[in-house]
Amino acid sequence: MPTKTFRRFSISALVFSIVLSAAAFAQDLPTAKPESVGLSSERLEKISAAVQRSIDDKRLAGAVTIVVRHGQVAYFKAQGLADREANKPMQKDSIFRICSMSKPITSLAVMMLYEDGKFLLDDPVSQYLPEFKNMKVLAKNANGQTYTVPATKEITIRDLLRHTSGITYNWNGDLGQAYNDAKVASGLLQYDGAIGDNVKSLASVPLLFNPGERFEYSLSVDVLGRLVEVLSGKPLDEFFKTRIFDPLGMKDTYFYLPDDKVARLATVYTYYDGKGLNRFPDTPITEGTFTYSADYPYRGPKKLFSGGAGLSSTASDYARFCQMMLNGGKLGNVRLISRKTVELMSHDQLGKIGPDQGFGLGFGIDGAKGPLSELGSVGTYSWGGFYYTTFSIDPKEDLVVVFMGQLHPTGNLNVNREVHILAYQAIID
Repeated sequence: MPTKTFRRFSISALVFSIVLSAAAFAQDLPTAKPESVGLSSERLEKISAAVQRSIDDKRLAGAVTIVVRHGQVAYFKAQGLADREANKPMQKDSIFRICSMSKPITSLAVMMLYEDGKFLLDDPVSQYLPEFKNMKVLAKNANGQTYTVPATKEITIRDLLRHTSGITYNWNGDLGQAYNDAKVASGLLQYDGAIGDNVKSLASVPLLFNPGERFEYSLSVDVLGRLVEVLSGKPLDEFFKTRIFDPLGMKDTYFYLPDDKVARLATVYTYYDGKGLNRFPDTPITEGTFTYSADYPYRGPKKLFSGGAGLSSTASDYARFCQMMLNGGKLGNVRLISRKTVELMSHDQLGKIGPDQGFGLGFGIDGAKGPLSELGSVGTYSWGGFYYTTFSIDPKEDLVVVFMGQLHPTGNLNVNREVHILAYQAIID
């Protein structure tokens, strides 16, 4: 072999080896005895007891919980059943519909492009998605009749990230029917179109309020998913895979599950007073103007990459994402974003706008506007998903908690919140 060719081969092999070793390092968070990371084994078992109580009371079929401290997994447990009717045990690698826990991942993708110099946060989104130019805002007269007026401001990328865009969801009482009439997809129901089609439909409907006026949880992050496609030149699923999932070793996170992984998808259950816990029906459920299904991860056109709700994942995959954020944008030898960008994302962006809870660029922020409502730390950032999944990232305590069930409606079950509280009471250092 000629010397130059051999050198090129050696360098390529070395680079490939480094890439593989980096990805492999990121795939498995190390485990540790709880006491070695300042947690009590005995007190962590209160998590097991709380989850099992919900299972025994037939309020929840099953769940998976992970607690990570100082970058090491101190508690990782699967409980109950992934499918009650089949008597199929929940496994640590069971896959869950994470719904709105897709939003932080899409927000990360946006901020990666921000670091690439693609835009500034206060750029109007119409600069990149022209369908959002000259938006209208819904208004009502004294008789309650609605009409539209020109928006006083343009929607900025910051507005989309912090949910102050004026966009809402299909369940909204004022605009939900208009969303349905325009065939706007929520991400929780089959849709025969791509994200670009959906965003154009969304832009054809008036805004609920002028951008920047207040917080309204919304389809803004689906717009951001389309923004990622336009700015990167890649479909959203490809961007996620190549820039986020593969580097972090998130091998079980998808918009649409491969056929060989569908069997690992946990079953969704419903809980209604008087009816108890039941398997999600074969047909979608409609609540007012909002309709949602449970089979969208594996059945249907599979064209829509909903950045706000479409992903399915495992508890361990999502823990890797959380640990990367907690590490300031890095996991193992893989860095996705800078420490300063993580600081910006996890800093309250609402100020005097909106609810008591703070909200950053993709995450809810605890203690940003007042006393903590439960056991925790000021500055913890977190969110949850429609089908009963939650996570929290606490920089002060160097703590990650991920809880995943599959339940909606929930019948006001609070074990998802209890799990996070019980992780904190286990701290002993």
